[in-house]
Amino acid sequence: MQISEAESVVMEVLWRGSPRSSEEVIAELARDQDWQVSTIKTLLGRLVKKGAVKAAKDGRRFSYSPVLTREAWVRGQSSNLLDRLFDGRLAPLIAHFTESHKLSRKDIADVKRLLEELDDGK
Repeated sequence: MQISEAESVVMEVLWRGSPRSSEEVIAELARDQDWQVSTIKTLLGRLVKKGAVKAAKDGRRFSYSPVLTREAWVRGQSSNLLDRLFDGRLAPLIAHFTESHKLSRKDIADVKRLLEELDDGK
């Protein structure tokens, strides 16, 4: 499921706690984003239409809850990044990060541990 960057900001609010009314989503986003109320309502509507969010009637208003989990979204984003930038290969991604970002000793130890776990699992 593809969701835009702006939609992912709305999703983060819902992932942190739900169900939420549109007023609660608007209030939280108003602190961090310079968006109009109509923009937020449009984003919520798009997310409902895509099936990423469900809306339940709660009296005269709706409450919103995520259907798409954060884990599933991250998995999809990671896969897209890997496919688009590194031809689906993990080694060039790791090489890129080791060249452009200073890895701490802990990062290196964690990567080694993960590789050993993968090798032991074969």
